[in-house]
Amino acid sequence: MRLLRNLGVVSGLTLASRLLGMVREIFMAARLGAGPVADTFFQALTIPNTFRRVLAEGAFNSAFVPLYARELEGEVPSEADRFASQALSVLFTVTLILVIGFQLAAPWLAYIFFPGQIGDPDGLAFAALLLQITMPYLLTMSVTALVGGALNTHGRFAAAAGAPLLFNLVLIVILALDFTEGRRLAIWLSVGVTASGVLQAGLLWVVARTAGLTITLRMPKLTPQVRRLIRIGIPGAFAAGATQINVLVTSSIATLEEGARSYLNYAERLYQLPLGVIGIAMGVALLPNLARRVRSGDESGGLFAMNRALELSLALTLPATVAFLIVPGFLVAGLYEWDAFTRADTNATALALMAYAAGLPAFVLIKVLSPGFFAREDTKTPMRFALASVALNFVLAIALFFGGMGFVGLAIASSLAGWLNTALLALTLRRRKLFHIDARLKARLPRLLGASLIMGLAVWTLATTRSVWAAPVIQLLGADLGKLAILFIVIAAGGVAYAGACLLTRALRVSEIREALRPRAVPADTSPEL
Repeated sequence: MRLLRNLGVVSGLTLASRLLGMVREIFMAARLGAGPVADTFFQALTIPNTFRRVLAEGAFNSAFVPLYARELEGEVPSEADRFASQALSVLFTVTLILVIGFQLAAPWLAYIFFPGQIGDPDGLAFAALLLQITMPYLLTMSVTALVGGALNTHGRFAAAAGAPLLFNLVLIVILALDFTEGRRLAIWLSVGVTASGVLQAGLLWVVARTAGLTITLRMPKLTPQVRRLIRIGIPGAFAAGATQINVLVTSSIATLEEGARSYLNYAERLYQLPLGVIGIAMGVALLPNLARRVRSGDESGGLFAMNRALELSLALTLPATVAFLIVPGFLVAGLYEWDAFTRADTNATALALMAYAAGLPAFVLIKVLSPGFFAREDTKTPMRFALASVALNFVLAIALFFGGMGFVGLAIASSLAGWLNTALLALTLRRRKLFHIDARLKARLPRLLGASLIMGLAVWTLATTRSVWAAPVIQLLGADLGKLAILFIVIAAGGVAYAGACLLTRALRVSEIREALRPRAVPADTSPEL
């Protein structure tokens, strides 16, 4: 059950971070709303964040982890630290050059990433300033990515999964204590982004030292191991970061419509909650397990692990997808509709959320299917599929945005591109006989979908009749707290309905839940892990 145990650690801390992130976004919506300043700040944050996610969830999950694990299993384990130090030095140097380049070129790059500000010199200057302030965050995340990958390989998942909590805490403190408004607040938030990166890198560095890892910065050298890392890592980073590249493309186009970048951001935060907790966590926990299986020749164990990963991922993703499609306005209003965030903003964000929800299962499946290639050190195949996905996203984004659908068309383009990527990954794994859906998964999928629809009906009924049953809650807690309480009551009721439906339809079984709670029931070295 090591995979399940690792997933529990990563998912638990990721869930805590995402929930704290939702608190951050609630404050953000109340303070910044969905106007031009919010659009600029969110777009400035998207740029280093895109590179961060490509590195943290791409290159070092697709290339570094298998190579580092191989060094650990060699005759001289200290060579693993030497390799990690060499890799960090090269990565740090390349990232430093990239950050400096972005800062120097920010006034010109603003024309590319903030096209909506063209014609407004003051707006372009403000956008360039925020980009310059936030870009060093990428440098700190290069350290976090590599050290976190090394810790994950040693089975220490907590620090890397918990580090993002610092990002949310820093921004929440600024939003709660800083009483400035508009652009001045956005500048302070940008400073907080970079400061949180320094804290995260420092935390992982200390944890690594405590764990006995001696990873250090040194003069970068292109050793044979580092060359192999680069050769495998570059296509892997692009492949794993395809979704983020799509987000960057659509977000840049969105700046052409006032408020659109903000609507997409708030919708992204909601759909990325299950994506982060399930998809990313599953990918992080699955890859080391799958890589070990492949190296030992245990293809049946790897196949079992991938099927159970898909089963668990969809069990937790399908109900979120149904909820986002059925009651998007209720969810958005309950979380964001405060102070500067108006009912019109709620309606617009709800439309974006529905469009993203249609692609949520695909985004999660990409995270589960990609390790099937990465564990075999094949990153070029996923890269080709990612290129096709990005190309489709770009064409559809342009066509739908300028074809009259506006920002909703951008979200639809991202979802369709995600499904293309998923289909290509799945079909190729099947053609290579590296993956097929086993009998258990075939039997469970219809039941999981049915349980999700039952949950959706329960949530829709409660949300649409809240004026009938929620009056006592408002009277007891007041309008503001009552509004949040109603949201949580409906969500909790939906969770209970889903759990009950899963048990009734046997989509999940009590014996499996008990087994999941006993992390050592199956020895990791002899049986399929999950």
